[in-house]
Amino acid sequence: MLVWRSTRPRLKGESATSERASARSSGARGWIGWIGAALILVGCASTPPSHFYTLTPIPDAVGRAGTIATDGIAVGLGPVTFPQFLDRPQLVTRDGTNQLTVDEFHRWGGTVQDDFLRVWGENLSALLGTSRVALFPSESRMPLDFRVLAEVIAFEGTAQSEAVLKVRWTVTDERRTRSFVAREDAYRCPITPSPTVGAGAGRDAGAAATARNAAIVAAMSRCLGDFSRDVAAVLGTLPKPKPPQPPPIMSPLPTPER
Repeated sequence: MLVWRSTRPRLKGESATSERASARSSGARGWIGWIGAALILVGCASTPPSHFYTLTPIPDAVGRAGTIATDGIAVGLGPVTFPQFLDRPQLVTRDGTNQLTVDEFHRWGGTVQDDFLRVWGENLSALLGTSRVALFPSESRMPLDFRVLAEVIAFEGTAQSEAVLKVRWTVTDERRTRSFVAREDAYRCPITPSPTVGAGAGRDAGAAATARNAAIVAAMSRCLGDFSRDVAAVLGTLPKPKPPQPPPIMSPLPTPER
């Protein structure tokens, strides 16, 4: 047991009892400080680490950079809108018809909206065989053949061990003055955790949550891949619009004779 002994000189009229009381008070304050610091360290040590996830493109899009034609169809993607309950940093899963779970320690690497648009663009670039894909909002001045706009209604894992993507989408001309296609589609992809990861994760709740969320994001990526294939199939059936014709050159009016 540590005993605090004051080294200051005793003041005139101060008794030894008062000095011992002061020493006990100082020692108590010191112990309280050490205990508080220890509790803070314990609290920090018990906070679980955060995990971050990103969507992945379809296998056909992996490693295709530099091998895609530069004179193919020109497509603008976006904007893509998400409901407010999904447009957040945390992963969201649906436990039931009306109940959502927001996982504070399992998050998107950026935003789900940007990640969706990025991977969608990679998928379509590979499926259409073109590098002329612009993501909106974009500063690109590239002339476009078509634009595809999307409104995501659902994009999350569910209690039925599947990922769901429900989306309304429209194909328009470059200036969005003419609509060629308007559809609403739903995709369901089974969540299949890796057997090797799942076996090791069974002994650790944190590892189990990480493995499950990774499997959910992988299933969401497959749903986005299926959606990308449908969009590519529709774009492939549309006739490529003709480039705008320059205005006719008007010949000058004859100058009247005087």
